[in-house]
Amino acid sequence: MNAISLNPILIAIVAFFAIALIVAVVVAVWLYQTNRRRKHLQSKFGPEYRRMARAEGDAAQAERRLRERERRVDKLDIKPLTETQRNEFADAWEHAQAEFVDDPTAAVAHADVLVQEVMSVRGYPVVDFNQRVEDVSVDHPAVVQNYRLAHDIAARNENGDVGMEKLREAMLHYRALFADLLHDGGLQPVRQVRPEERERVRRVA
Repeated sequence: MNAISLNPILIAIVAFFAIALIVAVVVAVWLYQTNRRRKHLQSKFGPEYRRMARAEGDAAQAERRLRERERRVDKLDIKPLTETQRNEFADAWEHAQAEFVDDPTAAVAHADVLVQEVMSVRGYPVVDFNQRVEDVSVDHPAVVQNYRLAHDIAARNENGDVGMEKLREAMLHYRALFADLLHDGGLQPVRQVRPEERERVRRVA
């Protein structure tokens, strides 16, 4: 009689621990996958991950938005430049850089246009600045903040003179992103301005 009455209790205890074990396994798997995704995003986006986490005030929300960026860019047809395209853009950058000597404002505006042009050729949509920033951050996270800073200086300069030093900073920031886009994140920089190119631009001006 006692054995029979104990069976439901034993069954309930066994069921409880079985369910608890299953829940623990599910939670452990979820935590492992969450941690793995977080490490992937931290490694891939670097400073952009930290910036997003600070801006959102919530790491989970920041990670959700970064994953959305990844999914969006995965659907784009992003392609590297051909050698001819790369050389043409490098020449155009030399022209803009040489132009800075005589007309810094025009050079900064030219640099902004060149960045948009190289993004467009590579397959990035370039209609909206904020969208451009988000898209380019996926494959070029180390220099996307350079783009924000350069664009901010250029925008402020349209509403008033920000000074030569700030314009020089903008060119350097544009250059960092431009070089990364040219070489698909490689270490090869944009070519330095050749003296003859600087002189040629001065004569044309």
